Amino acid sequence: MVEMINVAVGPANPTEPSLASPIKAIVVGLYGVPGSGKTFLINQLKHDLGEEHFNFYEGSEVIGAVIPGGLDAFLELEEQGKVHWRQLAIDKIRQECEDSGHVGVVNGHFMFWPENEEVGCPVYTANDLSTFTHILYLDVPADLVVQRRQADLARPRSPVSKEHLLKWQLAEKAELRRLCSQNEILFFVLSSQHSTSAVSEILRHFRQDTNEYNLLHATTRLDEVVLKACGGPETVLVLDADKTLAPEDTGTLFWRIAADSPYAESEVNGCPLKTLFSSPLGYSDTAFRQATLLYEEIACEQQFNAICEAVASSVTMYPEFVTLLQRIAENNHVMAVVVTCGLRLIWEKVLKLLGLSEVVEVIGGGRITDGFIVTPSVKAALVARLRDFHHLYVWAFGDSVLDLPMMSEAHQTIVVVGEENTRSKTMDAALLDAIDHQGLKARQVLLPGRVSPRLSTIKLPLVELTTEEFVNTVSTRRIHQFLDSGHCDSAKLLMTLMRDASVSGPALREVHRRVGWYLAITFLSAILGLEQHPIRHVQGHVTNGYRLQHEQQTSVVALMRGGEAMAFGINDAFPLAMFVHANTPKDVRLHHVQGQHTIVLVDSVVNSGKTVREFVTQIRKLHTTIRIVVVAGVVQAESALIRDANLIMVALRQSENKFTGRGTTDTGNRLFNTTHLD
Repeated sequence: MVEMINVAVGPANPTEPSLASPIKAIVVGLYGVPGSGKTFLINQLKHDLGEEHFNFYEGSEVIGAVIPGGLDAFLELEEQGKVHWRQLAIDKIRQECEDSGHVGVVNGHFMFWPENEEVGCPVYTANDLSTFTHILYLDVPADLVVQRRQADLARPRSPVSKEHLLKWQLAEKAELRRLCSQNEILFFVLSSQHSTSAVSEILRHFRQDTNEYNLLHATTRLDEVVLKACGGPETVLVLDADKTLAPEDTGTLFWRIAADSPYAESEVNGCPLKTLFSSPLGYSDTAFRQATLLYEEIACEQQFNAICEAVASSVTMYPEFVTLLQRIAENNHVMAVVVTCGLRLIWEKVLKLLGLSEVVEVIGGGRITDGFIVTPSVKAALVARLRDFHHLYVWAFGDSVLDLPMMSEAHQTIVVVGEENTRSKTMDAALLDAIDHQGLKARQVLLPGRVSPRLSTIKLPLVELTTEEFVNTVSTRRIHQFLDSGHCDSAKLLMTLMRDASVSGPALREVHRRVGWYLAITFLSAILGLEQHPIRHVQGHVTNGYRLQHEQQTSVVALMRGGEAMAFGINDAFPLAMFVHANTPKDVRLHHVQGQHTIVLVDSVVNSGKTVREFVTQIRKLHTTIRIVVVAGVVQAESALIRDANLIMVALRQSENKFTGRGTTDTGNRLFNTTHLD
């Protein structure tokens, strides 16, 4: 703006909470060297946008309005005296915008630089850096600025060469980028290709671009994807893109190709994303918004599309993921969606080249017209919505710290581990902390298979994406899934003893215990998976043994009193599991589920399913994602369980008989010889 800002300001810490008003006014600075057309542009914007939602300011006019004696008095002051009035001017603008709720657009200067001086003189204050939320820089070709200055008879200007103007512009842009990254200000360079209508659209976007607005549009897009899926999906694979589906980082590729591309509108030096994310902004929401503006700067829609096309053609997806996605496409109840912090268009083109565009949807941004950005917190929110609102069973695949929030919300997490020289350097420590202190349960896949694993294969067990076992696990039906073994000969032998009226008391409890053990080793081991652990062989050497995966993080809950004997049998099979007696749902407490991976609810008979529903509801109050397996001796065919994407029921047999036992026919009475008390 006209002289509003001064250099002696340290960088703001983007991690510290703001002490300003809870709703910070949006104030946009419009900069450019004198003669670049800022006043003309702001008058056009005022005409296009109106003043219902926007306030427009000439910086020099505001200074003249706050100082006694007007602008002439201001110009007579020493530099130190000018700082005070510049600060009052920007404070006045901020207050007006806060009071009105309007977006402020402020026209002014960043620095003055006479051609005979070695360096320019910045004219901005600390208050400017704390007020501006966005800065637009009008980057007009230097030779055109020279012509405009010469033709401007209403405002006499000192002669200045094209070379000096070019140096001036480069210095302003470089310093503004640095200051903006230090103070959480979004920066955007307007080229001569940007029409007034395009700038108006950018300002409208700034006005509504809150985190709430962003998440609303991202979730709307997600809901569209789920609605579009055929067959009523039960399971969804949520996949990060860069370094997960392919070894390449498409953002880096984009800027590399743009640097050599005739399509780019400005010169590209290195990868600006690397500079951005290593700045004080880090991986904040502001940084991801700034990344979108960088893409907007470099190319118009048509040019952007051409660069993305070139990038997509150079990406080679891991064949393991291609095979997995092709396999899951065979199941209408399984869907896949790429959720990327990177460029949506590139990954849509990659999938199209592989014939997977009808199988996998992409949620991502990259352009203002996409309507939203994807950040780590947005990824996590989308996974939580898939889980809690759409009631889907969620598998999350990712490779870096940015994916951990998403992974923590999923039912199943697979960490993709690539080549050591290209994998995320910060992931190991963050992953270890998430596993040890935040309850994350994850496995890892090595791509390609020869690379070294992360952490250890005990801490982070290995999986292979293309094995029949893994594909079947992903494709398993989840909603109201019911598994019974009534067709097996071994089950028939056990159910005979359970139904024999002559067997009761200790003998019947022993049968139930055997049934619990049988169902544990037959079904639960397959459902929950096994992991290796070292054991000492009888011959003296160390070898690998097997146990239930996450056995120590499994709680076996006996629904008293009928479920106790079967629960003991399950505990025999999984001796490291926690054992819990529960007479009522409230007997399941937070410490029974906190840090656990699986809850096994055990009852002898499930009739209507009412008791199980009550227990599931209680557990979901304590932990929304923990896996629940209901184990029973007998389940009536019409028992109604709640819709829960992470619940499986296992039984020795299913009964079509709606009879509810009483007295001598009640299982609980038979187990404890209390038939005479009913």
